[in-house]
Amino acid sequence: MASNKIVKGALLLTLAGLISKILSAGYRIPLQNLTGDIGFYVYQQVYPILGIAFVLALYGFPSAVSKIAVELKSEGKLLSFTRFYVPVYLILLGINMALFLFISLNADALARWVGDENLNHTYNLAAFVFLFIPLSALLRGAFQSGFHMKPTAYSQIGEQLFRVAFIILVAYFVAYHGGELYDIGLAGGIASIIGMITAIIILGLFFIKYKPMQKDTYAIPWNYYLRTILIFGIVASLNHMILLVIQFADTFTLVPSLMEYGLFQLEAMEAKGVYDRGLPLIQLGAVLGSSFALALIPAISKRNIESDTKTFYKHIESSLTFSFYIAAGATIGLIVIFPEANMLLFQNDKGTNALRILVVAILLSSLAITALSILQGIGYMKRTAGFIFGAFFMKWVLNQILVPFFGINGSALATVLSLGALCVISLFELKRKLPGLLLFTKIRWGTFLTASCVMVLFLVVMDMVVVHSEFHSRTALLIYVLTIICIGAALYIIILLRGRAFTEEELSMLPFADKLIRLHRRN
Repeated sequence: MASNKIVKGALLLTLAGLISKILSAGYRIPLQNLTGDIGFYVYQQVYPILGIAFVLALYGFPSAVSKIAVELKSEGKLLSFTRFYVPVYLILLGINMALFLFISLNADALARWVGDENLNHTYNLAAFVFLFIPLSALLRGAFQSGFHMKPTAYSQIGEQLFRVAFIILVAYFVAYHGGELYDIGLAGGIASIIGMITAIIILGLFFIKYKPMQKDTYAIPWNYYLRTILIFGIVASLNHMILLVIQFADTFTLVPSLMEYGLFQLEAMEAKGVYDRGLPLIQLGAVLGSSFALALIPAISKRNIESDTKTFYKHIESSLTFSFYIAAGATIGLIVIFPEANMLLFQNDKGTNALRILVVAILLSSLAITALSILQGIGYMKRTAGFIFGAFFMKWVLNQILVPFFGINGSALATVLSLGALCVISLFELKRKLPGLLLFTKIRWGTFLTASCVMVLFLVVMDMVVVHSEFHSRTALLIYVLTIICIGAALYIIILLRGRAFTEEELSMLPFADKLIRLHRRN
């Protein structure tokens, strides 16, 4: 029953994460439509900082708090207000206060570093988000230690809904009532604060309901608390920051490098806004590519390798196989239809070539996230953090080398190369630590190539037949794009199922399992 509770909780968090990521990626499309590429650029310049705060509050620090709570319970100690909640909160507050002061006191320097001094007030406001992390992280961690995943899931969705609604509201005001474009950056900070407060209120209501607090007296292990929160908390969150880390490098290097390429500052800002169009699509693709695979991981990370090696390896191989099929299909399909998708979502076809290169990041990031999650699940947390930092520095350096010569195409190539290196080294390390693992041998390459070719052929034929006739409305283009996406994806999945690309055991863990298994069984 405990195992089922863990798996169900993990699936609930995966579903909440998927909904949250869809909201997070989806709102950027109307944001760009309302404020243009310059307004989108302003928001994207502050988003990596806000995103890092979000990940720390949702994944990193709660994981560390949960670990502490589980250890205390295993020693027969209760979650006391004075021995657990107060000291852990004070440590979290100290860490986040340091982050707040660092960003706030260096806001002017950060703005100069990214090449836009108008962003200083935006960075100063964004710093305040970190002050709301301690309470939300503490409550989430306490709930998760008792396998209560609903508070985390509901607070995550509530946080995103309020944040997204506020940002779109401000974008509408800027577009139709003459607001300043730099108000978008300030709105991002305010929206994140509103979202954090919403999450804390939801968590507080659950706290009143469950009351996960008892009276107990024992010596406070301050060193253990601090060490776990600093090391485990930050390292655990890095795996959720891979795309944020890449964006962080772009924030500081892309505009200055584009100016070396020969663009004026305003042109460079607009070009970065165009380049950033690809990020929500990559985010969505990576979520689809890794979420179903990560849903299988709780079944392996809690097992003892020595006691059930065969099952352990089978689940890992299934995770990687799922990730490959879904991410590869999304990557190939999006590359083919990107001109139409760009026109539909962003109202013009600027940057299509660069964004087609960038889309390859969907496959690479999905495989890297899956492999790194498995490595973390079997205990290699510090090593995975080193790999991610390595990808960050590689992206930083490659931007400065490639962008002055190739513009945003160079930045797209830098992203693909850095994520490619991260993917290769993660898979290599996974194979080294688990020598019996058969990487990608479960992939039916013939079936995959057939499915991909059929999907591409369908999309190309539709492009030749339909796209060259002029669409007179965005609604007509929307209907067309959604239709070819649905049919193309259906063809791809049906061929994979009919070609026995998945086992029935794998399909049984997914939504609509009965329908998928029926397709799988047909000759």
